[in-house]
Amino acid sequence: MNANLQPVPLILGLERLVSRDDRAALAALRASLADDAVARAYPYVAPYFPRATNAWIERSLLLVAGLFALHPQSGPLTLAQALRRVRDKRDSASVELRFAALLDAHPDDLASHLRHVVSLVRADDIGIDWHDVARTVRGWHRESARRRWARGFWAGTPEAEGEDV
Repeated sequence: MNANLQPVPLILGLERLVSRDDRAALAALRASLADDAVARAYPYVAPYFPRATNAWIERSLLLVAGLFALHPQSGPLTLAQALRRVRDKRDSASVELRFAALLDAHPDDLASHLRHVVSLVRADDIGIDWHDVARTVRGWHRESARRRWARGFWAGTPEAEGEDV
């Protein structure tokens, strides 16, 4: 997690579920990724809804919670950086194509794209900065969020992410 940013309370709560080995909660959150099972996540996610909320904020928190349960391994890399590692390790152009599709995804289609890329990262056992995922998904309507992930994937080094050309 970027030291300059505040932690996302939801992620702290999800990490507590992992530390308590609450398998039932994580299973309910994973199941919530199916459209017909979202209500299973409410007991674990609704307490983290901000007072001033809207449908997108709630949807994004529910989505991130389900994705976290799919791969509850935290680490220092953004999802984009983790995917870059997967691409480099596998020497696979399909990972890059999947990431590009994610960046182009409409908010209504985001869940499907994110499930696929998180599964790729999970398969290679790479931890993710879930605080960054939560912030980025919440701000998906802003082009700047997607551009930041694009830099993280194609820039090559974390240091280059902050540089302007």
